[in-house]
Amino acid sequence: MKCAEVCLPRILIVICLIVQLTFATVRKKIKRGQSKVLGKDRPLEMFRNCTPVVLLLIYCLALCTHVDAWNNRGRRRVADRRRLWQTNDSDFVAISPRDTAKHRWESPKFPTDNRTQVARQKRLFSLFTLVRFDNGICGGSNGENGTCVAAAECAQRGGVSSGVCANGYGVCCIVTMSCGAMISDNNTYFVNPNYPSTYDGMDSCQITLVKSHPDVCQYRLDFSQFNIMGPEATNNVCTYDQFIVSGGNPVPTICGNNNGNHMYIDTGVGQTNPVTLTFVTSGSSFPRSWKVRISQIRCSTIYRAEEGCLQYFTGVSGQIKSFNYDPTSGLQLSNQDYSICIRMERNFCGIQYMACTDDTTQMTMPAGATIAGQIMRSNAFTLTGNTQATQIASMTGISCLTDWLAIPCAINSGRMPTIPLICSDRLCGGTFNADTQNLNSSSVISTVKPFRLIFHTDNTEAPGDVGNRGFCLNYVQQPCTTKLR
Repeated sequence: MKCAEVCLPRILIVICLIVQLTFATVRKKIKRGQSKVLGKDRPLEMFRNCTPVVLLLIYCLALCTHVDAWNNRGRRRVADRRRLWQTNDSDFVAISPRDTAKHRWESPKFPTDNRTQVARQKRLFSLFTLVRFDNGICGGSNGENGTCVAAAECAQRGGVSSGVCANGYGVCCIVTMSCGAMISDNNTYFVNPNYPSTYDGMDSCQITLVKSHPDVCQYRLDFSQFNIMGPEATNNVCTYDQFIVSGGNPVPTICGNNNGNHMYIDTGVGQTNPVTLTFVTSGSSFPRSWKVRISQIRCSTIYRAEEGCLQYFTGVSGQIKSFNYDPTSGLQLSNQDYSICIRMERNFCGIQYMACTDDTTQMTMPAGATIAGQIMRSNAFTLTGNTQATQIASMTGISCLTDWLAIPCAINSGRMPTIPLICSDRLCGGTFNADTQNLNSSSVISTVKPFRLIFHTDNTEAPGDVGNRGFCLNYVQQPCTTKLR
């Protein structure tokens, strides 16, 4: 196609020149009297009369063909420039020719999604080579995650460079925003006023999240730092400080210490309403601090959580904690009702849950008991009952009406075959066990798919429920070849 566009106009021009030379030769012969009488040589006379018209037609055809070829080449150049300078998913930086020896065209043997590509534009950029690289997550020199972009783009976003990426052609950009900001860039941090110092004011700090692309379906909030005042001690309600999410799927209000935890916000497909994140601080003096990393997740990625899951875990093993869980000082939050999902990995058919081993295992002495009768217990699973007074046995099923953790068809691991298998969906009490009225913690297995838990608490704790910490569970997925029961 390119050869036809370039060669055809030239061929037509050559034909025109040949015809013109022939016509000139004939005219020359006629003038010298070397031809016959014109009236008797009709073909020669017709040729002489038609030659200007033929030349004009051939010239017009050549001109149209040449202009059409020029337009096609121009359109291709415009399309190439648009693709070259597209900055939605990639950035470009200019480098000198001396550096191109290190960076050649990407080999077709390897995928090019997350690798640097070198594109040359000889006619437009004779002195520079443009390097294209993916704007993925990078590890900054300060230990934080950032986005790999060009240095100029990082400055435009208001970020801070923290190391290099993309073989030195990009910088790991850390972007932080605070109260009143509107965030549309992926992988941005929402921090408290005066960060990195703590904040001790009474205010409402709010930011607005806007999609960077219509294909974004979810926001993931990672709580790198989350330390605000906890709930009041009677009913464990977030009265003083609150973290509120509005504009997406229903999200319970949380408070307290949630370092290392996360949540997903469903936003729907297309250009939907923005999502707002708000920290309300209205309690007494307290050294508050927060740093929330906001990631935008597209609908087509494998990292997208199942719809309706406030928390989403991947991998064969991991740890799940309720909000504001702490084995010594945390209090189970009231008014919680959300789903926790775990992606079922390939060739795994079941999942096993175990209470975390905390380092603050307490020794509780019930009233009237002797030292020899002291009970060693863990605070890794305390949902109902007065756990400050004594160890609370496990409870299941209809006994769990106020606060409970639902695990579909949960059974204890290693159950004897002679014992009838009874599934328990709701677990509560002060001991993690799928059997009721048991003081010994046990591993619990479920084979119901998808792997999903539901955590629910009401708005009342006292006087029946006192000192409950919430839960901390480790999970391990079980291979399909393993005998699960």
